[in-house]
Parts: sequence; structure tokens; C-alpha cells
Amino acid sequence: RHYNELQFFQGSVVGKLFKTSRFQTISVCRPNLSSSNIHLNSYFLFTQDAICTLNTLQTNASALQQVRQERNHPQQQLQAMQGFLERAGLTVEELNRLNIIHVTGTKGKGSTCAFTEKILRSYGFRTGFYSSPHLVQVRERIRINGQPIGKDIFSKYFWQIYGRLEESKVDASGGTMPAYFRFLTILAFHVFLQEKVDVAVIEVGIGGAYDCTNIIRKPWVCGVASLGIDHTQILGDTIEKIAWQKGGIFKPGVPAFTVSQPEGAMAVLRDRAKEIQCPLWLCPNLDDYQTDGTALHLGLAGKHQRWNASLALQLSNSWLKRRCSPGKSSRMGQGLLCCSLAVFCSHGLANTEWPGRNQTLRNGEVTYFLDGAHTVRSMQACVDWFKGSAAQHEKNASGPVARVLLFNATGDRDSAAMLKLLVPCHFDFAVFCPNITEAIVSCNADQQNFNVSVENMLTRCMDNQRSWHLHNRGVDQGGAGLLIEERLVPDNQADTLVFPCILSALQWISQGRDAVLADANKQVLAVKPNIRAKAAVLREAAQIHVLVTGSLHLVGGVLKHLSPTYSN
Repeated sequence: RHYNELQFFQGSVVGKLFKTSRFQTISVCRPNLSSSNIHLNSYFLFTQDAICTLNTLQTNASALQQVRQERNHPQQQLQAMQGFLERAGLTVEELNRLNIIHVTGTKGKGSTCAFTEKILRSYGFRTGFYSSPHLVQVRERIRINGQPIGKDIFSKYFWQIYGRLEESKVDASGGTMPAYFRFLTILAFHVFLQEKVDVAVIEVGIGGAYDCTNIIRKPWVCGVASLGIDHTQILGDTIEKIAWQKGGIFKPGVPAFTVSQPEGAMAVLRDRAKEIQCPLWLCPNLDDYQTDGTALHLGLAGKHQRWNASLALQLSNSWLKRRCSPGKSSRMGQGLLCCSLAVFCSHGLANTEWPGRNQTLRNGEVTYFLDGAHTVRSMQACVDWFKGSAAQHEKNASGPVARVLLFNATGDRDSAAMLKLLVPCHFDFAVFCPNITEAIVSCNADQQNFNVSVENMLTRCMDNQRSWHLHNRGVDQGGAGLLIEERLVPDNQADTLVFPCILSALQWISQGRDAVLADANKQVLAVKPNIRAKAAVLREAAQIHVLVTGSLHLVGGVLKHLSPTYSN
């Protein structure tokens, strides 16, 4: 196809097919990767096709049915994953070559992995890092030396794995394709093996015991970040049940480390470690580490990051001990690091970047505070960080500062509880929108979610709006509506607004004071005059401070519009 035709196919036809319930899968042409005459640059033409094809695994009927059946028999999940792995041309034994660091937890596991990866990269090792979810582009989930894999690498390996799985459907037991996350996990393993990384830092998806990443049999070291209540329908409704799931990544003889946990959770982790015969250590407080007299600086903001940094130090130290003692027992990697920090460790901690987590971004007179907190416990940490950080920025303001909350939550998250924690931040406006980047047809397949309808997403936003009013006023004001021309229902609420997409919400909040959002290339949706009038406080303020939280997908959609790094 010509490139223009390909773009039209990606942006229009595929999107419409996905939204039609009759279509479960579509067939997309792919390059013949075995052909020697294909130039590497040709893979760029197939990147969006690869992502669109990947998205079919969100709605593939047979894959979803298999996942539902396995929830009643969770041990079958790993059996199915091994079958998919073998059909993709990989073996469980091959994964041992990746020298894996496996990390689970409820809050902070991604930050822990980011710290760990940066520390080991500071020592000169070639690192692989698999995480979820992605903020803007799906390639962010698979990183080499801290950078998302390029479009050429993604396309090349995607079609290799997809082709093998597709061609083996008839002969394989069950004859299915893996669901979205399973496929990406297999792809990550394949990429890391092909690109010959020295270490693979693997973040668990959900839980641990039956997560598809737990197909790993011989990691070099395991870590458990802070535990809390989340994904209760899958993991259980108590901290003890959740801890049992998280402790499922422990392996016999493999050192494991954890941060301070609630008493019940800690007891379960110790029992799991004893049962599995896994040596388990509790990480010290970061203040217990010795430095050369200089203050230890972390690249990630927030007090809670200090525990994540301590866990990362223990994981890195354990891995380095084994790496530097080839042929020795894995017990070389055991024991706590309590001595002075090496310069590479300090450098790694100070230079760690993990976008969308306690991140501050200033565009002219508008400052955005971005944190993907989506549990009650992580939201409390977000509130603590925002209060301190915003107060520091306000000290330097030349006049009054307006505060705006931009919020959304997905899945079975306790939105009401999270919103209650945000009330003391004293926002002038609370704005709600779904995780839809733009209300127009877009080619951005990376951020499409076909498991939730637009109607459901908007209903959730209006429920959140009502919760906010209940927390602030004690009564339900009603009258929620979309604040776009010709789609507005009664507008008697001055402090809460619901918009149909992220871009329209950002444009209203910024009131033309963010040059990036005022770009002529960005379509501006017409807002009714009375809604524009309500934004007088935003136009008159010296600065506007916006806290974006409740969902990493929301944060990713915001970054797509605000940051040149993500806008392409």
C-alpha cells in the first residue's frame, strides 16, 4: 500500500471495525520477515498495523473466554502461558539466560524496577525492562537501556511472534491466540533474548502467583514492594489474601527482599517464603545507608519513593554479587546491603526517571502535577506529595494561584474513597473526563481500549462528579453533563465539570495560557459561553496548578498533548 492509504486504513477503517461488535478479529497484511530484500526502514510502515493487530487481542473472543475459564482454575493460567510461549518458539529454560530480577507489589513496583534498572545501567550493563501499563505508546512497556524499543525493532519482533502464534493455532490445543498482556509478555522475553541484554527487570502485571510473568522459573532475585488493597476481584479482598498472591513469585533458594508491610501481610510473606524455601529479607530504611557525607538524592519525588529506592538497592546488590561471582552458588546473592553506597548506586538513584509518577511539568503559566495513583494508599501518597510540591511553587508565584483537579478512575477502583482524600487540597475546580485523548477520529491505536464502551466511561465520570459534590457539600446536586456546545445539560454546578475527552478538558483548564495546547494544529471543541464565563478565575490567576491523577492512562493521555517526547 502507499503510505497515505496505509494511514487511512489505520485511522478510519480499523477503528470502525473495532467498534462493531460483529467483528471479533481482522486480518492485517504483514511483511515477509524471512525475505532478505526488505529494507529495515520498511518496518516503520507496519508499526501502526502491528499495534492495530495487537489491539484485536483485547477483544478476541476465544482468548477472552479462555481467560474467564482460567479465573476459576488459576493454576491453568501458567500452563496456558507455557503453551503460548512454546508456540512462539521459546522455552521456559531459555528465559533463565535473561538473569531476571522479578518484582511485584501493589504500589511502587514500577518505581522500584526503574530505580533498579538505572542502577545496573550505571554499572555499564545492558538492561531490559518490562513494565505495564504504558502511558502513551505501547513500546514503552519494553525498554532496552532505559529507552522504549524503536518502531523498527517493535515491528520486526512483533510480526515474528504474531506469525508463529497465528500459524500454530490449528495444531495447538485450544487453538487460541494469547490475550493482550500475555502476548506483550512473550514479545518482551523474545526481544530481550534477541537483543542479548545482561539483565531483564520484569514487573509483575497483577498479583504474582498466577500472573503470566511468573512463568519465570529461575530469577536471580525477587522483590515485593508495598502491599495494599487492589484488584480484589482477582486477588482477594483482604491484605493477607493479596500477600499470598504476591509471595507466589518466590522461588526455592532465590533471595527475595521486601519493604515494611502491614503486620498481616508480612506474616503471610514469611510463611510463603518458608514454604517455598526462599530466603527473605526486610529492607532497611533508606536513612540507614551510609553515604560519603553528601545527602542522598532521588530522581523520583515523594517520601514513599525512599522505600522503593531501598528495595532497588537490595535487588541490585544481590544481582551484582552473583554476577561478579560466576559459578558460585546463588547464595552469593543473599544478605542485606547495609554498608556505604557505591558511587554508581547513588548516581543511579539520583538520575532515575519514571514519567507519570510524582512528575511536575511547567508550560508557561500552567504547571501540571502528574501522578497515576489509582488506589487509596497511593492516592494518600499523591496528596502528600502534591501539597508539598504545589506549596513550594506557590511561594514563587507573582499573584493568586488557581488549583484544578483533573481526575478519572477505571475498573473496580474505589473512586469515592480516592476523591475524599483529595478534598483537603482545596481545588477551585474539579474536572472529570474519560481516558480518551481526543473526541475526533485519531490514528493513536496505542491508547485504544475496546473492553469499555464510551458510554460506560462517561457514566463513570459523572458518578465521580456526584461523589465530589457529596464529599464537598454533603448533597447530590445532580445535573451532570458534557460541557461541549449542544451537548450540555443543566449547568448549575460551578466547581465541577465533565468533558468528553482529555484535550477538551485541558483546553478549558488552560484557557489559552499553555502555548502547547494553543497550537493551531490542535482542534478546539466549542464550549458554551456560560461555561467560558465560569473560567474567569483561571484567566485572572497568576498561575494555574493542575493535579492529574486517578489513572495512569489519564496521565498518559495528558502527556501526549503536553510533551513533545510523547506527541509524535
